[in-house]
Amino acid sequence: MPHNTSPAAAENSARRPARPLTLVDVVAQSVGFMGPVFSVSVLLPMLVGVTTATGNGAGGAAPLAVLLGTIGMLGIGWIVSAYARRIHTAGSLYNYVTEGLGARAGAAAGYVYYLGVLVLGAGIAVLVGGTLHDDLKTEFGFAAVPVWAWQLCLLGVLLTIVHLGVQVSVKAQLVLALISIGVLAVFFVHVIVAVGADNSLSAFSPASSAQGWSGIAFSVIYGVLLFTGFEAAANLAEETAEPRRAIPRAVLISMLAAAVFFLLGAYAQIAGFHFSVHAVAQNAGAPLVALASPEAFGTTWVARLVELVILLDMFAVYIGISVSVTRGVLTMSRDGWLPKPLGRLSARRGTPVVGTVLVGAGYLAVILISQVLPAAVAVPGLPDHVGWFAWLSAFGVFSLAAIYLAMCLGAPRGLRDHPNKPLVWASSLVGLVITGGALFGAVYRVPAPTIWAADAAVAVIVVALPAAFLAARRSGSASRTGTAPSPALAEAAEA
Repeated sequence: MPHNTSPAAAENSARRPARPLTLVDVVAQSVGFMGPVFSVSVLLPMLVGVTTATGNGAGGAAPLAVLLGTIGMLGIGWIVSAYARRIHTAGSLYNYVTEGLGARAGAAAGYVYYLGVLVLGAGIAVLVGGTLHDDLKTEFGFAAVPVWAWQLCLLGVLLTIVHLGVQVSVKAQLVLALISIGVLAVFFVHVIVAVGADNSLSAFSPASSAQGWSGIAFSVIYGVLLFTGFEAAANLAEETAEPRRAIPRAVLISMLAAAVFFLLGAYAQIAGFHFSVHAVAQNAGAPLVALASPEAFGTTWVARLVELVILLDMFAVYIGISVSVTRGVLTMSRDGWLPKPLGRLSARRGTPVVGTVLVGAGYLAVILISQVLPAAVAVPGLPDHVGWFAWLSAFGVFSLAAIYLAMCLGAPRGLRDHPNKPLVWASSLVGLVITGGALFGAVYRVPAPTIWAADAAVAVIVVALPAAFLAARRSGSASRTGTAPSPALAEAAEA
């Protein structure tokens, strides 16, 4: 089939680095954004229901909730992979929503999505420095460097990696992810083997949930949260060799690999606590570290190693999120939905230099605010930086879930020429059910200050659509309708 030779395609080809990214590189981007180790280490208590704002959860059937969430997210992942075979630009979900719901809706989705991702990154910026400070203080009694100094230091390292280029960033994510996932996978197997004859499939039975199917359904929300960011590989389409093949494969490979790891991790932790919800609740602050302690299945140094790999994976998430934001801002600026200067590239590196500055400024602002108002969104019994992360991540995840829903809603139209229409409709329906449930769970009986995050996300969504109309009028983009590819989508798959 002939290659697309449109101006946009030529521009994108010119932007690809001399050594374009491989399948392994773009898998690293998706896995880095998802942060399997980080996610499985902090979300188990939420899946069980011992740290949720409402007290709802799957209890001992948490692995079943993960399995159901995985099935639902695979439907969304299939839609992303189908789009990725046709659209090879850096805007990913923004472009996909545009194809299904039109240019203005797509632009509004882009505003919501990339602001949500930026806020997620800001949450990591606050958390990673605080976690490093707390780990050093707890394990070695070292507290001479304050939390804010660690946050700023790690922000500097992040911006350097992002500015140096995508080859550096994905390699850093790959190394961090492989080390952390490898260590924890071995530890999970060790726990399961040590449990021995007490292993049981009851963790996959609804009877293990004190709240029955209602508790399991609620916990599926957190099963979805585990996979947040799986689509990040698509943001690197313009810098990838053979994106038509590599990006869809990267999305599905990263999802399937993460699914296996999540199921292994959820089951190992439940089994390690002897299928006791009470035991999980007693160690809700750091369940993995508790299992790695000398009193459970490890030693002092094993516990320290687990803390280290969680921190490493947290930093991999930090990188993945930041790379996604810079590429998304670049695409939306190039398409006229954001000011043109935001699309400026480094003359030497070819990286989105202004986008990187924007990310740094956003993270820095949140770090400063969290220091000036440390208890503004406090979670009782937890450090202030954890409270800030919880609030900021609630905003970010709500925003991303809303865009997943919009993408699923528009998929039957955007993929109307797909040869397997029944699969398009089935995947869209599954995605709508899963994301709709996640959004409902994010607001149902959720107290302050957590509910304020959802309120803020809804406010952004309400403002985004009129903002897109104004941007279209200002930039002359009003003629884009989504019935045909917009200039942003000109580099589609070969006919």
